[in-house]
Amino acid sequence: MTLIALVRHGETEWNRLGRVQGHSDIPLNDTGRAQAAAAGEALRGGDYRRLVASPLVRAEETAEIIGRATGLGAPSLHDGLKERMYGEAEGMSALDYWSTYPDRNAPGSETSLELQERALTTLAQIAEQAGPDPVIAVAHGGLISAILRYASDGALPREGEHVGNGSQQIVDVTGDDVRVVGYNGSPR
Repeated sequence: MTLIALVRHGETEWNRLGRVQGHSDIPLNDTGRAQAAAAGEALRGGDYRRLVASPLVRAEETAEIIGRATGLGAPSLHDGLKERMYGEAEGMSALDYWSTYPDRNAPGSETSLELQERALTTLAQIAEQAGPDPVIAVAHGGLISAILRYASDGALPREGEHVGNGSQQIVDVTGDDVRVVGYNGSPR
């Protein structure tokens, strides 16, 4: 069993503007840095032993801030923690994306199933490397939502909620089994 705190990166300007980011490498804004610091404070004292992150700059910077707050230092980077690749939709407003691609599959994008499979494979790898050591994993809203949907049979995030910037979702990973231990949904 490995306890993993899934932390969504802090806010970026594209988050603030409601743009689809995906693999676009957008840095944190000042609000995002404050959210990362708050997440670090919330996680301090949680007996975490490892820190991992997506290599996208918004997640890596969030993890670095958390690492300073928790004493874990710099994160190990895992490509499997990257956000869903949205292909031609990256940079679009979320409203335009939803209306242009109601099935959520823009040309060149990763499918929801591909994202879920990648996310679960990555979680299993992190858990195997960590063993019983609790882990903080800084990732992205789409990837964390895919994990939550899998682990809760679609019950999370709840209707009208999303994975907020800087929020922490706690999961227990045992082999291929993923169970939600703590949920911090945010209203849209």
